[in-house]
Amino acid sequence: MLTIRLFCAAGMSTSLLVRKMEEAAAAEGTEVDIIAFPVGEMDQHLDGIDVALLGPQVGYMKAQMQKTAAAKGVPCDVIPMADYGMVNGKNVLAFAKKLANK
Repeated sequence: MLTIRLFCAAGMSTSLLVRKMEEAAAAEGTEVDIIAFPVGEMDQHLDGIDVALLGPQVGYMKAQMQKTAAAKGVPCDVIPMADYGMVNGKNVLAFAKKLANK
């Protein structure tokens, strides 16, 4: 099971991406748990997860959020803008797996 948390400005703009990532995972037989939250709630949602992804709209917070995530041993990075914009669930899932070393 790969546990992924997406963090964006309000936690809503990534909902379509979450669905596309879940579809991509199902197609490749990967079990996932993916939920999106507002970036302001990141510290409340890091326990027991494999990777934290930031929406490009909050990419300016990357250094601060990586410190927060690192304190819990969770890799964190910004979703590539092109994949986010195109809602490319397959590529974002691959990005998450690479960050999580899974």
